[in-house]
Amino acid sequence: MKFTIRKSDITDILSKVQGITGRKSNLTITANILVKTNESGISFIATDLETGFEGNYPAYVESTGIITINARKFFEIVQNFPSDDILIEEEERQWIKISCDKVVYHIVGMSPDDFPQIPVMEDVDFMEIDSIKFRKMIEKTVMISPSTDEKRAHITGVYFESSEKDGDRIIRMVSTDGRRLSKVEFKSQGDLDFNETQGVIIPKKGLSEASKLLDSDGIITIGVKDNYFIVKKDHETIIIGLLEGDFPSYEGITYKEDDLSITINKRMFNMMLKRMSILSTENYNGVIFNFDRNKLVVTATNPDIGESKEDFMIDFNREPIEVAFNPKYFMDTMGVIDEDNILINIKDSKSPCIIEGTDDKTFLSVIMPMKI
Repeated sequence: MKFTIRKSDITDILSKVQGITGRKSNLTITANILVKTNESGISFIATDLETGFEGNYPAYVESTGIITINARKFFEIVQNFPSDDILIEEEERQWIKISCDKVVYHIVGMSPDDFPQIPVMEDVDFMEIDSIKFRKMIEKTVMISPSTDEKRAHITGVYFESSEKDGDRIIRMVSTDGRRLSKVEFKSQGDLDFNETQGVIIPKKGLSEASKLLDSDGIITIGVKDNYFIVKKDHETIIIGLLEGDFPSYEGITYKEDDLSITINKRMFNMMLKRMSILSTENYNGVIFNFDRNKLVVTATNPDIGESKEDFMIDFNREPIEVAFNPKYFMDTMGVIDEDNILINIKDSKSPCIIEGTDDKTFLSVIMPMKI
């Protein structure tokens, strides 16, 4: 194998696949990236045994072949290479030479025969969706991240389903950790090969890696085939193995009565919660929300540090409500709402709080109350 590639063509993608190759697996070789050449260019393949990536890039190929090379070191070499043209060739006993006129690297590779194959997906019923819109859908669901020792599929994954509503195809993604829930929808004129009542659970880790490819405008395609979720953009493909398990029913806790909604300025509310969170620790991470006549009073108490209190003017003319919440959940939610004002829908001290934008109704967040 011998080929020349431009640094500017591969630096960005080598950076983006580090999340896949840097994840620990049962096989040491998954820390490597597989490089294949053909007459028209090269292919990069990476996998952590759960998420697979393949991308095709232009190159001047003098002789074809296949190698594997440590993805982290390869990226660092390319990133800091002194010229844009990089010559890569395979030497004896799986050694790889990376060079130009000024610098030469000799890097030991591993046998490509030991590299795990990623599935080849054919005859997939794809649906087109805007790249940026799908990335935002991912961001609004994977912001609810599981703990490191969590194993339950409905916590470590995002529920993905398709249904018909008023003649339109609705794509829906739902995420939870048991204490909060996010739901985001996208209306499409396309179709997916889904039963209307059946969804799939996609690992949050895999969706996070897929979102790294969706940083520019354009149309991508998504689909489900043989227990895999596939995302394709231009010359790059992400294949994510689905999780087995059942996602709990969520329709009940997302129901809201519109006359219970309170309009709040997002920036001012977010700044208040940041101030109230200064005294928070792992053991004392809740604050008390007191909804009273046209006023919200938020109180934070930490017996190890002290206490704080702040008033916030709102339009509220119901019976007073005293309830505790984790303020971080509110701040996380406001971070993915692109509006100046939000709606907080709260019924009483025992019911969940529902947050959404004043105009965009495709996303909502549900936050469960804490014990006072």
